Amino acid sequence: MSIPAPISAPIPTPRPFNQKKRIILLWLLAIGFGALIMLTQPRIPEGSYWHEIIESCGLALVLVAVLGRLWSILYIGSKKNSELVTLGPYSMTRNPLYFFSITGLAGIGLMFGSLVATLGLLVVASLVFRYTARREAAFLHAKFGNSYEDYARQTPLIFPRRELYASSAEVTFSVKALVTTFRDCLPFLALYPLIELVEYLHGTGALHALILLP
Repeated sequence: MSIPAPISAPIPTPRPFNQKKRIILLWLLAIGFGALIMLTQPRIPEGSYWHEIIESCGLALVLVAVLGRLWSILYIGSKKNSELVTLGPYSMTRNPLYFFSITGLAGIGLMFGSLVATLGLLVVASLVFRYTARREAAFLHAKFGNSYEDYARQTPLIFPRRELYASSAEVTFSVKALVTTFRDCLPFLALYPLIELVEYLHGTGALHALILLP
């Protein structure tokens, strides 16, 4: 009597990281920042030389973030989780979209005129995106194996190394992904007039700050 061979359990197919938690955390961060600019005021006087310098630096970082995200999506487009992209911004960092998002959030803190707010946004955003990037790295390693392992060995997780840059003569991109990314960047740009409005309300006394932030 022959003994049937044991039935091996099927190997589970790796699945991409669920982004819902990251999105929820970022929305909570946005709500918290909204409350911050309503209830607090930068210690550096609004309209002063240094306030304007800090605010201009913040706006510049936001513009860099928007352009950087659009540049990144030209390369990744609809290939996310289906192909291993290692050129353009992805040659310098495995997660350029996250890096430019962190850059934009730092810019928002500077537009508000507070170094404390900037540092807080940087820390929280870095923790959220680093957690997400590590979970995504586990999926990509399971999907692409040694190819991803070699890529990860020389390419930083989030913060880029410029000397690693490599590109190709031509890039095929997804118009839909580009439009979606631009739409997602609009809240970054919309915050500038919102912060200016809050500054105006503080200046006229229509809105009273409870705390002065350095």
